[in-house]
Amino acid sequence: MEKITPFLWFDDKAEDAANFYTSIFKNSKILNIARYGEAGPGPKGTVMTVTFQLEGQEFMGLNGGPHFTFSPAISFFVNCETQAEVDELWEKLSAGGREDKCAWLQDKFGVSWQIVPKALLELIQDKDPVKSQRVFKAMLKMAKIDIEGLKRAYRGE
Repeated sequence: MEKITPFLWFDDKAEDAANFYTSIFKNSKILNIARYGEAGPGPKGTVMTVTFQLEGQEFMGLNGGPHFTFSPAISFFVNCETQAEVDELWEKLSAGGREDKCAWLQDKFGVSWQIVPKALLELIQDKDPVKSQRVFKAMLKMAKIDIEGLKRAYRGE
C-alpha cells in the first residue's frame, strides 16, 4: 500500500466506480475487493472497500452509505499530452455527469476531475504577461480545453 492513498466514500457504488475508472484509464486495474461480514454495518457479502490503481496511483473506495457526498473542493488533476487524450477523457468521464468550466467536470458518481492539457500550463506560465493573460482569458471561456484555441489566444488571434 502507498504512503498516501486517495480514499473515496461512496453510498453503494464503490465497485461500479472502480470498474468505470479502470475502463477509462490505461495501465489501471482492480487490486482488491473486501466484503462486509457478519458484523456489518453493510449487508453480509456486499462490497465494503475496493482498492484500484489508475495510471500507477492507488485509490480506495468505500461503500459507507449516504452520510457524505463529494464536492469540487477536491478533484483529480489529469495531465494530458494531446487534444485527443483531452477529448477522450472528457467524453468518457463526463458521460452521465456534468461539464463545468476551465477543464473541470464531475463524473456520474459526483467525483470532480480536471482534464488539463500540458499545453495550457506551458502557455499560461509564459514569461510574457500579455500572452499568458490572453491564454488565461481564453481558458475562462472554455469548458473542455481546446489547445488550438489557446494557441490562437497566445498569438493574439
